[in-house]
Amino acid sequence: MAHPRLPRGLAVLACLTLAAAGGARPALAQQQEQAGGASEVFRRFAGQVAKVEISETSSGAKSSLGSGFYAGADGLLVTNYHVVSSLVTDPGRYRVDVIDETGGTSAARIVAIDVVHDLAVLSTSSRPATWFSLGAPGLPQGTRLFALGHPSDLGLTIVEGTYNGLLKHSLYDRIHFTGSINSGMSGGPTITPRGEVVGVNVSTAGNQLSFLVPVARVTALLERARAPRPSGPAPALLPQVGRQILAHQQSYLAGMLERSPTVALGRYVLPTRPAPFFKCWADVTTDDEDPYTIVDHQCSTDDRIFIAGTQSSGVMSLRHRLVTTTELNRIRFASLLQFVFEPGDEAMGGDERFVTSFRCATRNVASAAGGGAGRVRAAVCLRRYRKLDGLYDAVVKTVTLGGAGSGVVSTLSLSGVSFETAQALAGRFVGSVRWKP
Repeated sequence: MAHPRLPRGLAVLACLTLAAAGGARPALAQQQEQAGGASEVFRRFAGQVAKVEISETSSGAKSSLGSGFYAGADGLLVTNYHVVSSLVTDPGRYRVDVIDETGGTSAARIVAIDVVHDLAVLSTSSRPATWFSLGAPGLPQGTRLFALGHPSDLGLTIVEGTYNGLLKHSLYDRIHFTGSINSGMSGGPTITPRGEVVGVNVSTAGNQLSFLVPVARVTALLERARAPRPSGPAPALLPQVGRQILAHQQSYLAGMLERSPTVALGRYVLPTRPAPFFKCWADVTTDDEDPYTIVDHQCSTDDRIFIAGTQSSGVMSLRHRLVTTTELNRIRFASLLQFVFEPGDEAMGGDERFVTSFRCATRNVASAAGGGAGRVRAAVCLRRYRKLDGLYDAVVKTVTLGGAGSGVVSTLSLSGVSFETAQALAGRFVGSVRWKP
């Protein structure tokens, strides 16, 4: 039987309609596939993620929480050091429980830490049927990833994002993850669609700007956790924190400021950006009502080693403040410089539970600058870590003396260094302040 012919206009309309319908189906299918990707990843791997809950032992009250993931049949669980840091600094006051997908709770203990890279491994009584495999590094930028964790104790959550490689100007290895990692997801895994762990959720700067500890650091720590141990009580963890920070600062501060680049501020030549992982910025403070101008030049490492509470370590910063005037006489200008120079803690964190008060020593130092007639006033301030033997915070400040209408106040701030390192860097810093006569 012959099919009736459609009028030409209707035939064209029918073809357009079919083409539009045919184009819409793949787009809808792609959206469903993408949505199904996240749901499928969650279905397959949610059971390998746990909530890590820290409680105060005397009251039983929940103090903080994070996330973790199983890395083997032996029940070892990977999380962040900062999630369990209170157990390290106050082991008798807190306990840690691991809560699985079904709500089952098991006690846990810390068996290995990497405080510099913010990682910890817990030993649990769980024997999971499945666990995560650790993925290989070197993914292409833009690879789709999934972060898992317990944000704000709202239940296990999955967040889709993308891999954007390692941070280029960072002292510590960090992966830039474009996705929303929120409080409570710390220590959870970020994985490929196949379930390979790429990194560990560690921090966020908001607006889907998040960071991961690379999986290579996890592999190294798990090897330490599984290494044979001597019989007897487990060694205390707090001394390990101190030793790890000391070893780290000795490696990255060795030779610092020996051949630093310089910046010219007025007639002064000053050290700047001692290493590629420092970030520098500058600004000018001036006001029509003020009889002076201040040019501010600062360089600092952005990365911090979390210790506990408000205490962190591993930061080094430089700051130079060029103060100039055409209105103040010599006495008033000297008073202004002294006010800017006044030693202080330079806004370092840490409360009296963790650090002592700063103690300062100030003296005038002859300088080879200015044809041998230059002088600087230098202050060195130190405070000791109460719980970590051999570690100090240091602030070194200098102010040039004898200048007419211009002077520089320079500050070096160090956190978590040995006394010997602080002393060596203070000497290099004071000696690096130069100016033309």
